[in-house]
Amino acid sequence: MKKVGIIMGSDSDLPVVTKAINVLKELDIPYQAHVFSAHRTPEQVSEFTKSAKENGYGVIIAFAGMAAHLAGAVAANTVLPVIGVPCKSSNLDGLDALLSTVQMPTGIPVATVAIDGGANAGLLAAQIIACSDEALYSKLKQKRENDALKVLKKDADLQEKL
Repeated sequence: MKKVGIIMGSDSDLPVVTKAINVLKELDIPYQAHVFSAHRTPEQVSEFTKSAKENGYGVIIAFAGMAAHLAGAVAANTVLPVIGVPCKSSNLDGLDALLSTVQMPTGIPVATVAIDGGANAGLLAAQIIACSDEALYSKLKQKRENDALKVLKKDADLQEKL
């Protein structure tokens, strides 16, 4: 199975990153996480992403707040799928990060999830890997069915109360 690379611009992003890691652990997807900054450690970002395919990665998730150039810097150095997760900061509630992450030039795509959308980033990474992994595809289908059953159970409980 391909691994998921996780890069966060700062360790302050760890609470959002943990949401993605929890999804990957639940689905038994191998991952590796790093703190690399697009601005402060550009060489490490470049080295990691340029060698990601050869090192067994199938997807990279980049978490960053404020200027949030990390996902773009990652995508500029690989043709692997890159998922950008804009993280809330104290300035503009994450809107600055969202716009920086989603507004990529033609030819350098970044799939972007919601502000602080770590769980969906983990799920999207899993879905990308599942395109070539039938066992993971089945796990994702089962998870989706289980999630639907939880909602229906809540509805049934509500109907009893009403």
